Amino acid sequence: MYVKNAFLHRELDREIYMIQPIGFQNQHHLEYVCKLWKALYGLKQAPRAWYGKIAEFLTQSGYLVTSADSSLFIKTNKGKLAIVLVYVDDLVITGDDKEEILQTKENLSVRFQMKELGQLKHFLGLEIDRIQNRIFLCQQKYSKDLLKKFGMLECKPISTPTEPNIRICAHEGKSLEDATMYQQLVGSLIYLTLTRPDISYVVSVISRYMQNPKKPHLEAARRILRYVKSTIDYGLLYKRNEDCKLVGYCDADYAGDCDTRRSTTGYVFKLGSGTISWCSKRQPTVSLSTTEAEYRAAAMAAQESTWIIQLMNNLHQPVDYAVPAYCDNQSAICLAENPIFHARTKHVEVHYHFIREKVLQGEIEMRQISTDNQVADVLTKGLNANKFKMFRYQLSTIQRVGIEGEC
Repeated sequence: MYVKNAFLHRELDREIYMIQPIGFQNQHHLEYVCKLWKALYGLKQAPRAWYGKIAEFLTQSGYLVTSADSSLFIKTNKGKLAIVLVYVDDLVITGDDKEEILQTKENLSVRFQMKELGQLKHFLGLEIDRIQNRIFLCQQKYSKDLLKKFGMLECKPISTPTEPNIRICAHEGKSLEDATMYQQLVGSLIYLTLTRPDISYVVSVISRYMQNPKKPHLEAARRILRYVKSTIDYGLLYKRNEDCKLVGYCDADYAGDCDTRRSTTGYVFKLGSGTISWCSKRQPTVSLSTTEAEYRAAAMAAQESTWIIQLMNNLHQPVDYAVPAYCDNQSAICLAENPIFHARTKHVEVHYHFIREKVLQGEIEMRQISTDNQVADVLTKGLNANKFKMFRYQLSTIQRVGIEGEC
């Protein structure tokens, strides 16, 4: 549903003044300013004022804001759920309590000027397809518009987004005359990673050079576009009627950054066969060993796991088992399971030992996995085509036309 008059409900909770609008200046009192009674469209406080209004309405209707996400509201009634997700003036309403959903839609239409958009098919550039007992999430139109915007619609496709074990440095190559275009391209690619975990690593790498991009950085970004051209109809597939257990994978590329020698963390979480959360991020400090880098990656994965468990509990889908976290480094697993601090770990920041507490509490179970089967590897480094395609499939990133035939 869409709220047509969202920003007309925007009482301010503080005093705000503005200069006199052009065309309405009082010639005798040019130094005067205007005091706002309500928020103007485009004012920083306007979305916050609107959120306060819609949150108040939903709370009075019996909904509770979740502790995991302040934009997610849930109402329970005799074991059934009604869920409302708020994104500024767009509302996504779902759940298994059909009566409550109909009542909520009716109440919203009475209180605000609403426009019902029907079953969710497009949302903020995301495309949602329902085929039998599956949901397919992609950004095909967004990808096509992206290629067209940057003149790559007729480019030659390529099978991988980056070369194997690529090393991109900050000071190699000629500086770009116009950095704005590069910055716009990288920003657009970052949004594309919402449904494309397979490009998360290389997009993370090229985003480090936004301030002073060089020609090699632009070439790397264009290679991503060539890969997007060859996989324009790829997206994430979610299946129903299967064992929906939460499982995680974490990995690290030791000292992979050429400029700072920092390691790269990669983790991915799957619910059943569908990928629901992933990350590729350079670590904030230098690790002194592969074990330390992997241990830090596992700690970051543990933090994400804690949030997902909290969200699942809010959705009344309790995680009453130890979430398996697969790591390909045996030393990091031993370090996480050992409650005794050793001399070799005393330099590691305290918050990275967060994972030890979670392992001891039974919330997370560290498990060994071979490097050849470590799906999080695709989030830490460039891989050869065969290995990349295998991990891409394991991430449930498949082609739209392959849904019908279980590609």
